[in-house]
Amino acid sequence: MPESSFGFAATHGSNMKILESIIRFVDSLNEAIGKATAWLTTILVIVVGYDVITRYLLKSSSVAVQELEWHIFSVIFLIASAYTLRHNKHVRVDVLYVNFTPKTQALVNFLGSLLFLMPLCLVGIWSSQNFVMNSFNIGEISPDPGGLPYRFVLKAMIPLGFILIFLQGIAMACRSWLEFRNDGEWEVAGQ
Repeated sequence: MPESSFGFAATHGSNMKILESIIRFVDSLNEAIGKATAWLTTILVIVVGYDVITRYLLKSSSVAVQELEWHIFSVIFLIASAYTLRHNKHVRVDVLYVNFTPKTQALVNFLGSLLFLMPLCLVGIWSSQNFVMNSFNIGEISPDPGGLPYRFVLKAMIPLGFILIFLQGIAMACRSWLEFRNDGEWEVAGQ
């Protein structure tokens, strides 16, 4: 084998290992966050159950409990979106996609990640910065009497959610590129 071919093969192999490392890191990060966030659904059920019992049986209602319900739901939605993307469970229009070959599906996923998903995430991260910082700077709390403090913590979940989706978009693009290069067939080593 000529040396130039060997050099290309070595570089190609090392690039694949780098892409696989990125995929493994991001997938494991979002897997752990997704599983931890899943426990919030149990907490949400308990909080909603408590709210229903106190409101309808005891005729007592708490603004803080009602706000806690939508705070928990918001965190679940924002933080677990990357986990959902990692497992390919987002809603998509599959009218054409399902009929594509695995190689074409990989190309569509690759281009969709680069052209739509990651730019949208960057816009979300960039545009939410001032929103979060303003909330933090004024120490925003609920405007309702008896509401929850530290609203900026909830608002900080917006850019965090977009960052996690952006990272998963990078992993998705890397995986799709490797699948495309290997005719739609490829698995990350160690997953």
